[in-house]
Amino acid sequence: MISKFLIKLKSILFKSAVSPETPLKKEKKAAKSAKTKTKTKTKTKAVNSKKNIETLTTLPGVGAKSAKALYEAGFKTTKAVIAADEKDLLAVSGVGINLVKKLKKLK
Repeated sequence: MISKFLIKLKSILFKSAVSPETPLKKEKKAAKSAKTKTKTKTKTKAVNSKKNIETLTTLPGVGAKSAKALYEAGFKTTKAVIAADEKDLLAVSGVGINLVKKLKKLK
């Protein structure tokens, strides 16, 4: 509190190049810009995951739920799903033998 007062007093008395911003305000601005960058990255990841899940629904027999389960299991692209082993696909919850047969026909 006193330091803010002294800085203002110096700027008024000497009208020098003393920055009107206190170090505290600079820290707040830096923290705010860091939060904005983090939010942007998070939004980008969320958008990319939604697009990838929507892409997986283009496979025959794959709906929204199974596409999400496949994405969360590590199958990010349609090529990865088609190239995967039957055992790996059956390990994903929501994926049954009939879906695996449909996907293997695409190979």
